[in-house]
Amino acid sequence: MVLQINPTKQEPVVTWEKLPEDFILPDDPVENIQQPPLAAALTDALGTCDRIQPEMLIASNFAIAATVNQKMVVKAPDWMYVPRVLPLAEKVIRRSYTPSLEGDRVAVAMEFLSETDAGEYSVRAKYPYGKLYCYEQIFQISTYVIFDPYELDLEVRQLQENQYVFQSPTAEGRYWIPEINLFLGIWYGTRLGATMHWLRWWDAAGNLLLWSSEKSELERQRAQQERQRAQQEMQRAQEAIAQLETERQRSESLAAKLRELGIDPNV
Repeated sequence: MVLQINPTKQEPVVTWEKLPEDFILPDDPVENIQQPPLAAALTDALGTCDRIQPEMLIASNFAIAATVNQKMVVKAPDWMYVPRVLPLAEKVIRRSYTPSLEGDRVAVAMEFLSETDAGEYSVRAKYPYGKLYCYEQIFQISTYVIFDPYELDLEVRQLQENQYVFQSPTAEGRYWIPEINLFLGIWYGTRLGATMHWLRWWDAAGNLLLWSSEKSELERQRAQQERQRAQQEMQRAQEAIAQLETERQRSESLAAKLRELGIDPNV
């Protein structure tokens, strides 16, 4: 009789090695046409509110790399945030990012679901690794966000003791993202001609972070209001001057009549 022994599951051996220059990055088509504007809007709001610093890395559909069991593993979140990366040499273009080797771990990764694929939930624990497993166990990304723009479902997982834990939303349906110190939630409206449900940021006080287009429109309205106030002030000043001129003419007319009567108006 042969004794059958189940093999012991081995933990993946992760090392951080620079992606070879000749490594061909995946060039998969964007399956969700809402993904580019969603990602751009998130970054735009942070930039508009001066929350992006030079040492940060914020990117969309950008490759992050690790070597697992001597095999190169590359994933490209729809949106990602790294709080601090090491500067590159002058004129060098960053084509990928290797955590630990080039700076901090990825702090936030977001995936926007397509209508045909659910790979964002994959926990495949062998090569090629599923995204959820890869983000949790290999890259150990602190916060993993999955947004379904079709079902309007927003899920936020945070890494606790090397395992993702679902986070609960506030009464407004928003999630606190501690790595960015902002709330994240769903908002319906129009940006650059596209009317749909967006992911947006709110600060701790509940104030919505504006997009650059909204800030420009707000500044335009404020400038217009200032012009209107200036015009009103000018009109009031002109009316006051006219009133003074009327009073002066009335005083001169009265003085002339007094002189006709032989009365000195200055006495």
